Amino acid sequence: MIKVAPSILSADFVNLERDIQKVSSADYLHVDVMDGCFVPNITIGVPVVQSIRRCTGMFLDVHLMIDKPLRYIEDFAGAGADLLSIHLEADHPSRIAQALAEMGRCGVKKAVALRPITSASAILPYIEQLDLVLVMTVEPGFGGQAFLESQLETVRQVRAMIEKYNPACELEVDGGISPKTAPAVTAAGANVLVAGSAIYGAEDIPGAIRALRG
Repeated sequence: MIKVAPSILSADFVNLERDIQKVSSADYLHVDVMDGCFVPNITIGVPVVQSIRRCTGMFLDVHLMIDKPLRYIEDFAGAGADLLSIHLEADHPSRIAQALAEMGRCGVKKAVALRPITSASAILPYIEQLDLVLVMTVEPGFGGQAFLESQLETVRQVRAMIEKYNPACELEVDGGISPKTAPAVTAAGANVLVAGSAIYGAEDIPGAIRALRG
């Protein structure tokens, strides 16, 4: 089954609760946290995640595009995240391992994320403990970018590793996902699709979610 995770990066932040309710038929709610260091953009932090948690019962898929994420695992878990994804490029491998251990201690699902520059094999030291792997199909930092077809091979490679080492792990893709690109990424092995403008820019939001599920 294909799951859809609307990204609130494309929502109207003046009416964020309203726009979260508009996507309530989706499976996950994708929350992009950017610190202006790991990526050249700043979005939201712990207080906003706390507010989102108070206004929805949706599964909160919180994507930490931040440097040295270990520092903030407990805070975002306490704010109400159900899953935290951290970038393998954001810290030393030993600290990534510590961050994943901290997620376990805090009771949130564990995920790692890969930028387009990162090899699929980078997940291997962690794969057996993960609940999800996130493959970026754009360079992280800004919404509305064009889908990178070169990342389909990374998706295929990650799917093969998941099937070999941890079949229960989900495979999420994020970046340039639309009804046009979704069939290619699902054929490559993805089962969770993050989409921002393709959903929030649609006249019929529930219909856009259904279209992504295929």
